[in-house]
Amino acid sequence: MRVLIADDHGLFRAGLKRVLQDLTEDLTALEACSFDEAVIRLVEGVDIVLLDLVMPGMPWNDCLRLLKSRHPEIPVVILSASDDRKLVLEAVSLGASGFIPKTSSAQVMLSAVRLVLSGGVYLPPEVLGAQHASAIARTAPAANRPVPQTPEDVLSTLTPRQRQVLALIGQGRSNKDIAFTLGLAEGTVKLHVTSILKALKVSNRTGAVVAASRLGVTPDDQA
Repeated sequence: MRVLIADDHGLFRAGLKRVLQDLTEDLTALEACSFDEAVIRLVEGVDIVLLDLVMPGMPWNDCLRLLKSRHPEIPVVILSASDDRKLVLEAVSLGASGFIPKTSSAQVMLSAVRLVLSGGVYLPPEVLGAQHASAIARTAPAANRPVPQTPEDVLSTLTPRQRQVLALIGQGRSNKDIAFTLGLAEGTVKLHVTSILKALKVSNRTGAVVAASRLGVTPDDQA
């Protein structure tokens, strides 16, 4: 998996890289210390961008607009020392897939990144308030949801991308083959597989193959 860490503090970038190593063994972390450098480095190909709000160069919102206009398929997560609610909502309205306060614990950081990589949106509950709690809950990892009772319920716990991955697992495809077919990094596929196994309440790929057949998922599902 390839991640771009854009922050103008070297110590923070180094610390975040150590935290993200727990995501996958094949993590490659690219670094940028300004908004302009972040835009340039994005062409090297990444699976996710972690973007600080305060760096040299263009305004952060202009950078976010530019990143999303050029590469709408790449999720961008905002990192900020500020937890201002208006700032969070502005970032999301501009296309950010998440907003992580820098005061968050390493575990919260990892959970948020995993959620975004699986197709969800991370918004800190303490920032948004109780009236948004239900919306946040709908993006929670599938492992934290009630055990589904019907095929429709099972599929509703998976993102479109996860359904595509599940369908290819059902064909006996390897993570490497799935990554090539869907144009993803192999590390990203591994994260999807982990989320899928949790959602299906199975412990291995064999159980996932059986579930894929029972649910009738196909690789043609749109991501």
